[in-house]
Amino acid sequence: MTAFRRPDWWLALALTLAAAPALAASGPPSGFVLSDDAELAFTSPDKTVRLEQYMKDSGDFDIKWQAWARHGEQMTELKPEQGYPSGFRFTSDSQWLVRMQKTGSGEQDLFLYHVENGAFVSATKKSLGDLAWAYFHSRPDTRKMKLDYHISANLMKGTETAYRWLGVDWPDNRYLLISLSGEMDKHPKNVAVKGLADWKCRYDLKSGQFDVPEMFAKGNAEALNWEIKR
Repeated sequence: MTAFRRPDWWLALALTLAAAPALAASGPPSGFVLSDDAELAFTSPDKTVRLEQYMKDSGDFDIKWQAWARHGEQMTELKPEQGYPSGFRFTSDSQWLVRMQKTGSGEQDLFLYHVENGAFVSATKKSLGDLAWAYFHSRPDTRKMKLDYHISANLMKGTETAYRWLGVDWPDNRYLLISLSGEMDKHPKNVAVKGLADWKCRYDLKSGQFDVPEMFAKGNAEALNWEIKR
């Protein structure tokens, strides 16, 4: 009996399908429910993108949140999945998006996204908060400060208006101002708790570099000597 031999075009098609990437998800997976909290929905300044947040409660305090950007019929997940809902701010040109993400009691991280091919994607390999902390620990005046808890990276208000409220004349859609805070665990009992409060730096969206404008020098020096009286 003659063995059946598939045509060469069939083999080529099979190899192409095997190598092709999986189709993007069209929305949240089963079990995730859209939040009806109006404060958890955000719209880009140009009105083309709406951010929606979905929650899944599996019981025993196992709660997961996903953020999705809806652009027409297309939906893109803003990773990573988290245990808390998020806050968001856009730049005025709707090309950059910052996610303000609670990660625990008194703790927060920041994630940065940028529009590519009509969809928001992660703009940095590490979180923007981690990058800001790495910059903080790279400086001669701050590298020796060790913080143990309430580690928080915060985005200062004014992203959409290029921080005009500070009296600056920076280019639109160029900079993000980040405030860092945290506390030290190793200290004698019944004395002041030392830590860091509202130490500011600037992130350049064009170059991907951090710096500290001179206007923040005095406040940053005071932030390094913050104490909580107990």
